[in-house]
Amino acid sequence: MTDSTVHTPSVPVRALQALGEFFRLEAAGGIMLIGAALLALIFANSPLNEAYDAFRDMPVEVRVGALDIAKPAVLWINDGLMAIFFLLVALEIKRETLSGQLAGRDQLVLPLVCASAGVAVPALLFTALNHGDAQAMRGWAVPTATDIAFALGALGLLGSRVPVGMKLLLSTIAVVDDLIAILIIALFYSHGLSLAALAWAGAALAGMWLLNRRGVTRLAPYLLLGAVLWVCVLKSGVHATLAGVATGLMIPHVNKHNDIPDEIEHSPLEHLEHALHPWVAYVILPVFAFANAGLYLGGLSLADAQAALPLGVVLGLVVGKPIGIVGAAVLMRALGWARFPAGMDLRAMLGLGMMCGIGFTMSLFIASLAYQDPRLYEEAVLGILGASVIAATLGFLWLRAVLPPSPPRA
Repeated sequence: MTDSTVHTPSVPVRALQALGEFFRLEAAGGIMLIGAALLALIFANSPLNEAYDAFRDMPVEVRVGALDIAKPAVLWINDGLMAIFFLLVALEIKRETLSGQLAGRDQLVLPLVCASAGVAVPALLFTALNHGDAQAMRGWAVPTATDIAFALGALGLLGSRVPVGMKLLLSTIAVVDDLIAILIIALFYSHGLSLAALAWAGAALAGMWLLNRRGVTRLAPYLLLGAVLWVCVLKSGVHATLAGVATGLMIPHVNKHNDIPDEIEHSPLEHLEHALHPWVAYVILPVFAFANAGLYLGGLSLADAQAALPLGVVLGLVVGKPIGIVGAAVLMRALGWARFPAGMDLRAMLGLGMMCGIGFTMSLFIASLAYQDPRLYEEAVLGILGASVIAATLGFLWLRAVLPPSPPRA
């Protein structure tokens, strides 16, 4: 069943333990994410819908002297809590780039090309269906993202029959996917820029850079400057979550560019990543899902589901993701530039491509940035929820059929 060109990389015991913990967290977090989304749908479509709307719209204000930040609860979640999520994403990207799965060319090529194709093809399919509607086209990036927690949660239902190489490739594609999403948000979803606020943000960022260059390894100064950076970015017109990304990239890690000794067990980056991961997986992402997935279904009809916007999201995620990812992987192997991971053949790769069509968290987040019109946002959410369910179901059933059953326990 396995492909003759696959290889098995040498992975240290410590790395295997870290990967095992990562996959357990992500899989369990994915199950909580699904539960939170279902709970949001129940609240939005029951007598509790008024309480649900009151929670989302609850005004929250923080005032320190002349500084005043007043937003409804849903925007504190999307701008504040999600900045912590993006901080974790940046930490993962930096660690993977310096010392993980993206550290070498051979490890980087396949997920980089697959993730890029997995972004481009869904965007093209969405554009093909919505190019005549300028408002709908603001969400061209909605079907381009993969939800790693949701996808690993679905893979977790298959147990030990899933090869480690598949989990590694899926998670690495999702990390590159997140990096592309960050660039998309920075380039296409910023507005009304304030040069003064950007200048203060630049000063906070420069402060973190100086700390890093001087070999400062205590986390407190970085996090304090990161909080200042978040406020400045929030006021600048650039989306506030990008402050989390910038802060994460400034946290020092074990590498030749700083003074942290290689023999220590964990770098400051790893300490912060390990501390944040459970909170993000078990609290922040479920809260985000609960606040953003509450779609009222009572007024929807079959015609709504067949509208160009939700249909473009569904086709982009369910069809575009597998075509882009699998097509890129097959091409890379045919050219001799990359190999399939150990334990995977073409059928398993197709199943992985299906699982990458689960675009829940980042897709909802981009939709919240793209659509101010409630009708368009609801259409996007309808497409995201439908696509994620379809992709998860198809991927699970396909992989259950093509992956060999787990060996019986002795």
